[in-house]
Amino acid sequence: MSTTDQSHAVGGSVVPDKAQEKLPKGVEDNVPNALHDTGDSGSKSHATGDSKVPKPLQEAVPKSVEKALPNAIHDTSGLPDSK
Repeated sequence: MSTTDQSHAVGGSVVPDKAQEKLPKGVEDNVPNALHDTGDSGSKSHATGDSKVPKPLQEAVPKSVEKALPNAIHDTSGLPDSK
């Protein structure tokens, strides 16, 4: 994992400046905006293939809900197992 030497925050942050500069954007984006505002809503689909689920719904539900659906309906087979 490479460092960025810059913060991706666009708003307020309680994360120390030095940590912000060293964290990859993906890590910063996963910190709640209430603590470290990157402007990313965090809403995204976790589908790695075809999905019959409407995009706004995919983006609104947690990853665990998407993974619970059968791959024939919402394919998340490309996601690593989180155990």
